Amino acid sequence: MAWWAAGAGADDLPIGRIVVGTGVPSGVYARYGQLLSEQLGREAPGLEVVLRPSEGSVQNIERLVAGSADFVIATADSIAAHLAGEARGQRPGKPGKAVELRACVRLYDDYMQLVVPAGSPVRACADLAGLRVGVGQDGSGVQLVTRELLAAAGLDMESDVTAVREGIHTMPRMMETDRLDAFFWSGGLPTSAVTGLSERLPIRLVPLGELLPRLHSGGPHTAHYRAAVMPPDAYPAIAVEQAVDTVAVANLLVTRETTDADLTERVTRAVINGRDRIAAAVHAAQRVDLRTAIYTRPLELHEGARRYYRSAKL
Repeated sequence: MAWWAAGAGADDLPIGRIVVGTGVPSGVYARYGQLLSEQLGREAPGLEVVLRPSEGSVQNIERLVAGSADFVIATADSIAAHLAGEARGQRPGKPGKAVELRACVRLYDDYMQLVVPAGSPVRACADLAGLRVGVGQDGSGVQLVTRELLAAAGLDMESDVTAVREGIHTMPRMMETDRLDAFFWSGGLPTSAVTGLSERLPIRLVPLGELLPRLHSGGPHTAHYRAAVMPPDAYPAIAVEQAVDTVAVANLLVTRETTDADLTERVTRAVINGRDRIAAAVHAAQRVDLRTAIYTRPLELHEGARRYYRSAKL
């Protein structure tokens, strides 16, 4: 839980402590969180930012609702599943705490990546039947999408594949040591762990775009998936001649409705002001800009974020 107060300086800089939920080591969430923390250190040096790693979007939302995090990164589909009562630990049909969640900014898109060894016979998602497949940790957004993608391909995650519930910090090494036949990952481009794997082991990215029409027939959260392409140069060590069709979903920076508006305005400002500096290390952050930042479905903007965007004359 945050503690903070307006400073006594002319700019009313905040002082105190906030907890920011990120993701697994070697994932884009973790790196983005670190760089955002550094940006806040420049803009609000009296504010202590505690980064809290997590399994991913689902766990981040749980912590935000429980009050053990103040700002988190989460995918739009994971948020929508929570609001619809479809998230982990919720009774079916019981809505999430919609009034408690508000968005600060739309960040960048996560691209769904199905990684297989270069010599694998897998050419489509349906070919995963009977194989050992990394599906992401139970608290991750990647597992939410993976389950839907497999269903769209006619496969049940619990019975038609051997589901390995690991994250991006362990799945590449498991593939290298022949303990995985394939793995799913949802992240910004490029993801350093996939880059590293591609430099040690010949791998391929399997197209997923053809599943989008059937994907949209799932729960309400599937409306947040859109068609996307991964460019041939996303991973230079992967020899591809053309873009790979896939599915993408937006990431949001999220807080609670009750978070102080001045603090939220300051954090939102830091995201936008720090875009170029952050994007120098996290390529996906180049997508963050004022024109798209306010499109935060399925959440409304927090009042502090609105205040910032009004000051930026949006």
